[in-house]
Amino acid sequence: MAINLQKGQRIDIGLDKMTIGLGWDPNDGTGYDFDLDASAFMINESRQIPSESFFIFYGNTDSPDGALHHTGDDPTGGNSLEGDDESIQLDLSQVDCAISEILIVVTIHEALSRKQNYGQVRNSYIRIVDDRTGTEVAKYELEEDFSIETAVEFGRIYRRNGQWKFEASGIGYNEDLAFFLSKYYHGEIIK
Repeated sequence: MAINLQKGQRIDIGLDKMTIGLGWDPNDGTGYDFDLDASAFMINESRQIPSESFFIFYGNTDSPDGALHHTGDDPTGGNSLEGDDESIQLDLSQVDCAISEILIVVTIHEALSRKQNYGQVRNSYIRIVDDRTGTEVAKYELEEDFSIETAVEFGRIYRRNGQWKFEASGIGYNEDLAFFLSKYYHGEIIK
């Protein structure tokens, strides 16, 4: 049975291969679609992304070490009737030795200009799935836990004594993806 995550909770995931799945239902009403985006920041000991290629999102789908793969953008939540609309596949055995943690973030594209938040998105969640068994390991319900926010720091997968562990950050923000980039990367992003 999956763990319904609580802020600050730490779990020993005991997995090398997993998928971070993001799901939500399309907007059936009028106005803009809700475009949720999953991103991963591969961070070194200095708490920085060593180069832009270690920032994984719909515009850069593969990490240089082959450890992370983003399956692509879903601008409406319509990729799947049931299940994940966007996902990031991880193979922790392939992570570059300079990387000490992987921060997982979910943002709503153009949320501030569109005046959107997670409370308006139906059936939104982010979860960890064991790739070997297809079993859900842990999950956050975004619309319940982060109803007024536009971005969520889901959690971090970090290396401790040669083992990978997961800490549920559970921090909501009224920010966009650029906020996280400015926090963890000081180079120039090539578009």
